[in-house]
Amino acid sequence: MKKALITGITGQDGSYLTELLLEKGYEVYGIIRRSSTFGTERIEHLYQDPHNHPKLRLIYGDLTDGGNLSTILSDIQPDEVYNLGAQSHVRVSFDQPIYTVNVDALGTLRLLEAVRMMKKPPRFYQASSSEMYGKVVETPQTEKTPFYPRSPYGCAKVYSFWQTVNYREAYNLFACNGILFNHESPRRGETFVTRKITRAATRIKLGLQEKVYLGNLDAKRDWGFAGDYVEAMWRMLQADQPDDYVVATSQTHSVREFLDEVFGYLELDWEKYVEIDPRYFRPTEVDVLLGDASKARKVLGWLPKVTMKQLARMMVEADMKLAQDEKVIKEHRAK
Repeated sequence: MKKALITGITGQDGSYLTELLLEKGYEVYGIIRRSSTFGTERIEHLYQDPHNHPKLRLIYGDLTDGGNLSTILSDIQPDEVYNLGAQSHVRVSFDQPIYTVNVDALGTLRLLEAVRMMKKPPRFYQASSSEMYGKVVETPQTEKTPFYPRSPYGCAKVYSFWQTVNYREAYNLFACNGILFNHESPRRGETFVTRKITRAATRIKLGLQEKVYLGNLDAKRDWGFAGDYVEAMWRMLQADQPDDYVVATSQTHSVREFLDEVFGYLELDWEKYVEIDPRYFRPTEVDVLLGDASKARKVLGWLPKVTMKQLARMMVEADMKLAQDEKVIKEHRAK
């Protein structure tokens, strides 16, 4: 039975990857940070499922603590390590640049060092990001497109990308970078624009909210489904040779188009409910991201299955259930 260790297991990607690996018969170990609240909502259904016990185990740890990471790896002896842990919000990285770099850049280096020190180093996956392209120098972006990051988050991810390449070449590690373009789901954090929109639209539909405040509506992104993208991560670590891959749908849509899709599905006119708030503009904007995933298709046999329209509807339907539950509670309290 293969063992996998996941940092960032409680996040969107971590939860979908955990589902995939458990289905494939893995023992899955997840590193979680100690905090005053349990942030395990996304994996609760997996953790409490008797069929998965004890195949899913959570361990306290932190990407800022290299010694602790070495101990965890030594104890578990995993076959595969997926580094998904990060301060992953681009706008927040401008507010907390040093923390972002400590976790997203140096955290990767600490983990790579812990992997390198093992007698039998596991295969290593690094969650790289389309934000590394930033102010893009060509469209679409491929594995060979030069990076031009436009945020502390993007800069930290570039550092991690090159450290992963360096450790692969210097120490012969099986280490891969997945350059994932924007990927969303009903499990996306509510501060990210797609989820912010679907959450707000469903609440507006049920009279629980009046407005939603957004930033740049003209930003264009290559949006895919997180459940599809974690399969690409897994495929990278099953390949004969380690390499770096763009993971994307190869289609781009603006925030306006996403608004059209979501509010249109709910038979609402978004222009009546959306207000622009300058606080949500980034100091340096990334205008257009569009990935060319032909290498992943050719080498890994990976293809995205969910379109942006399907994704938007999937998220609306999930958030409508949340809004309906919220309305029932509100009405019950009013009695």
